[in-house]
Amino acid sequence: MNEINGATHRVVAMDDTSYMLETSPVDGSMRLVVRGNSEGFSGEHLGGALICAPSAENARTLQARLPWLKPQPLGARLSFGFGDRIGLATPGHIAALRAADPAGRIAPIFAQQSVRENERLQRTPAEVMVAAIWSVFAEDWRAPWGADADHVKEPAHVAPFVAAGYTFFTVDPSDHVDNAAQSDDLATLRAKCDMLPWNLLETNYAALHAAYCRRAIELDGLRLQFSEETLLRALAKYGRALAHTLTITATLRAAFGGAPFDLEMSVDETDTPTSVHEHYFIANELLQRGAPVVSLAPRFVGKFQKGVDYMGDLAVFEAELAQHVAVLRHFDRYKLSIHTGSDKFSIYPIIARHAGARVHVKTAGTSYLEALRIAALRDPALFRQILETGRTHYEHDKKTYYLDCRPENVPPAAALNDADLPALLDQFDARQLLHVTFGSILTMHGSALRSLLQAHPDDYCNALRQHFARHCAPFVHHADAFVQ
Repeated sequence: MNEINGATHRVVAMDDTSYMLETSPVDGSMRLVVRGNSEGFSGEHLGGALICAPSAENARTLQARLPWLKPQPLGARLSFGFGDRIGLATPGHIAALRAADPAGRIAPIFAQQSVRENERLQRTPAEVMVAAIWSVFAEDWRAPWGADADHVKEPAHVAPFVAAGYTFFTVDPSDHVDNAAQSDDLATLRAKCDMLPWNLLETNYAALHAAYCRRAIELDGLRLQFSEETLLRALAKYGRALAHTLTITATLRAAFGGAPFDLEMSVDETDTPTSVHEHYFIANELLQRGAPVVSLAPRFVGKFQKGVDYMGDLAVFEAELAQHVAVLRHFDRYKLSIHTGSDKFSIYPIIARHAGARVHVKTAGTSYLEALRIAALRDPALFRQILETGRTHYEHDKKTYYLDCRPENVPPAAALNDADLPALLDQFDARQLLHVTFGSILTMHGSALRSLLQAHPDDYCNALRQHFARHCAPFVHHADAFVQ
């Protein structure tokens, strides 16, 4: 450790070269100091060192020198996806893991952004990755970590994430899920199945009928009997989604050229729950074709909405989850992925008890909401502007989300005292309204919010540490619950 300009900085030495982040005495910005072999870095020579800006180019060079700065496939181990819409949350995520999981049971995903989020924020996959790399270096995180290209919907979405070094790809084929198949009659189901892209599925209906309907499938404590109707409904509902997932998987295989990567299939953003028969069908078909599936995100019963706890009957959820875990145990190849997974405190213990370490929890906007909490506490005037932007843009921005938010329950900023503002971050309607208007809010106020967080880094880090330690604790406690 070195003391520079009143701040303590960690020095990392490797191969006769040292690397250190310090605070610039001129403008307070962070800069990298390289002493020794500075080839590949861009900066200014000063006093026997190269002083480098925390740029993308310098991040890539540093990543090539220090292997722990590279994300890697994490496989089916217990993992947690930390979304960071602002680019400043990773230090708090690391602090939460160190507080709640000192033994390192949870594998984190620090660089995680969906195609939709990047479009709304006008960020690129590379920018998200670079922010994560600098934070991982600054916090000296040396355990394995991943990077998630979230909600990939088309083959064309793949290339920028591969080029940026992502290792985990969440395929979202929800546009190809036939929700009407949930209630179609048999004649309609047969007609729909006749029209499936069987060449992409690399099978035919007769082969599937023989595989699924001739005898019951015995799982661990569960017996699945596929009738013809059950099979037709699963096929009609998910057949095109499977074909689309296989197409994107082929694109990924070509892009990686034999190198490993993690694959997730997500069907959580659909109208109807995924039955246990449908879960088995999806998993079996993907694994039969050698897809490198490490996690599946079914559509569970109940409501998984942004920024708030689970809504639904906990007993029903647990009964359904137990059946999904029976399928999970049977294949023993992947984990259950919990999408819209932030703030679902009432069901974390249930999930952890049943699935143990075979879980991936995916969060996105809750780190951004904690940033807004800091604004409410530290800069009420800025938060008032943010609140009014959210109120103004909610009707437009909510269109891609399933929400129970009633915006009329969110008071205007003028009706609140400064002391009342932080409590909005704990109020159901306000949390949802602020959550889904992130694109508009960060487009208009992102620069001011980032400046505020950079001026109060300990506040933001501590808020995230407390918030995510609460998320992680149940999964750490039950990490050994999944017994083969």
